[in-house]
Amino acid sequence: MSGDRLGASLMLAIRARVPEVQFEGIGGPLMKAAGLDSLYPMEALSVMGLVEPLKNLPELLRMRRGLSRHFLSRPPAAFIGIDAPDFNLGLELKLHGAGIKTVHYVSPSVWAWRQGRIKKIARAVDHMLTLLPFEADFYRRHKVPVTFVGHPLADELPLEPNRDAARTALGMTADDGPLLAILPGSRKGEIEHLGCLFLETAQRCQQALPALRFLIPAANAARRQQLDALLRDFPNLPVQIFDGQSHEVMAAADAVLLASGTTALEAMLLKKPMVVSYKTGWLSHAIISRMLKVPYVSLPNLLAGETLVPELLQKEATVDQLSEQVLAALGESDQRSALLQRFTELHRTLRGGAGERAANAVLSLMEGEKVNVGS
Repeated sequence: MSGDRLGASLMLAIRARVPEVQFEGIGGPLMKAAGLDSLYPMEALSVMGLVEPLKNLPELLRMRRGLSRHFLSRPPAAFIGIDAPDFNLGLELKLHGAGIKTVHYVSPSVWAWRQGRIKKIARAVDHMLTLLPFEADFYRRHKVPVTFVGHPLADELPLEPNRDAARTALGMTADDGPLLAILPGSRKGEIEHLGCLFLETAQRCQQALPALRFLIPAANAARRQQLDALLRDFPNLPVQIFDGQSHEVMAAADAVLLASGTTALEAMLLKKPMVVSYKTGWLSHAIISRMLKVPYVSLPNLLAGETLVPELLQKEATVDQLSEQVLAALGESDQRSALLQRFTELHRTLRGGAGERAANAVLSLMEGEKVNVGS
C-alpha cells in the first residue's frame, strides 16, 4: 500500500469532516488530486532503502531542511508523516520540539528489530497510527499514544475473492489449472537470490503434477527483463509473465510461492495458501538475524501469533523443501479449508475503514481531545 494512496484516503476523510482544511507537504498524484499543495516531488522519497539514499542524501537533507523551515514559519495544526521513517522521524522530532502536533502513519518495523528506535519515536510523535494490531500492542507497552486503524487493503479486497473472475481478467478460463503464482520479489537482489530457486522448485512440482502451470507478475520492466533472462534456462516450463497485476495473478492461482514481505499479507487477504521464503547474502542475514526480536517473518504468522504458513529461509530454502510445501499447499484437504477460514478471521480484524479511523485520531489530536490509546 503506497504512501500516496494512504495519504489520499486520509485527506479525503479529513476533508469530509472539515471541508475548509488545506494540505501542504509532499505527495504523489492521488494526494494532489485530493487537494495537496506538494512542495517537493514525491519521487525523491522513493529511494528510501539501503544504498540509494546514500546517493541522494544531499537532496533528501535539503528537502527536509526546506520542509522544516516552511512549517516552523507557518505552523500547521498537525504534521502527519506517512511511512518513510528515516526521512520523517527526524523532521517530526524538530517540529514536535517547536510545539507542533505530530502524527506518524505506518509504523516502522521497530517491533521486529532495532527496538531502541522507540525512544526517538516517543520523543518525535504525539500519536502513532498503525496498520496492524500487534504494532499497536508494542506501542502501548512503551507508553506511546497509538491508534490501530486497520489496513486499507483489507477494506479494498473482498472477504470472498472471485478466483474465476480473476482468471477471466487474465485471459484464462475458470477451468484452467492448477495454477501456482510465483512472486520472487520486486527488487533486483531478491530475484538474484530467489528467481532461479523458485523456477527450479516449479520444475520439481510440475514433475509431480504435470498439469501445473505458473504465473509470475513482474513488478516493473527491469524485473521482467531479469525474469525473462532466467527463464531461458527453463524452456519447457509453462510460465506466463504479466506486467504488474499481482493481485489478479494471486487471486487466479490455487497457491502462491512468494518472497517474504507485504505480498504475504496480500496473499492472505486473497485467501491463498502460500509458501514464504527468503534468501539474502550471508553477511546481511547474520546482521539482521541478530537484531530480530520476533519468532516469525511473514505477516500471516505474525498476525496469528502461530505458524499458519511455512517459512523457509536461508539454508532451509531448498528445492526439496520448497517443492514439498508447495505441493501440500496445492492439495485439497480439511487443513486447507481451516487455513482459509483463519485467513478470513484475520481479514476481518484488519477491516473497518482505515482512512476514517486515521482521520478521527488526527482530528481529535488537533482539537485537543485525548485520543483513545487503546483503540
